[in-house]
Order: sequence, then structure tokens, then C-alpha cells
Amino acid sequence: MFIAMNRFRVLRGSETEFETVWTSRDTHLKTVPGFVSFQLLRGPEREDHTLFASHTVWASRADFEAWTKSEAFRLAHRNAGGTKPRYLGHPEFEGFDVVQDITAG
Repeated sequence: MFIAMNRFRVLRGSETEFETVWTSRDTHLKTVPGFVSFQLLRGPEREDHTLFASHTVWASRADFEAWTKSEAFRLAHRNAGGTKPRYLGHPEFEGFDVVQDITAG
């Protein structure tokens, strides 16, 4: 498995608008080969921003990389540039190969 994460430093006061952009868009993920799950995470509040992270689980790194080159990726990100004023800096990408996975049951 592969986990792709992006961290966003969202300006204080813009949290609700940021969440609405994410929760109201068509992600195009459910039909992408290798897609397992997605979570949008709200983290700690700081003086000037609130930390958010997008967390996507993929069957493999190759599946994630194929998605980043797909039409579904382009459609999901076509309006991303219009949301930048809500951020401090650029989103920070982090990719992880899963070494161990323990699940309930």
C-alpha cells in the first residue's frame, strides 16, 4: 500500500470555506484503479493558521502515480488554483510506502 498526504496551512477564519471546497467537489476517486480510501483531516489551530491534511490510501505507489497522470486527476484539481489565498504557502506533499498495516477484526 501507499499513502499520499498533503498538508495545508489554512488561514484562520478560512477553515469553513476550505472544508466546503473539499466536501462539495467531485473527487473522481471512487472509480480510479487502486484507490482504497480518502480522509480530510482537521488538525491543530495555531495563531495564524489551522493545519489540515488530505490522506489518501492506494493499493500501490504505481496506482497513485498513474492517478496523478490521469484525466480524473486533472478534473479533480482543475479549480485548485482559485483556493490559494486561503493558504499560508504551498501544500506540502508527503508519500509513504506502508511497512506494516494492522486492522480491526
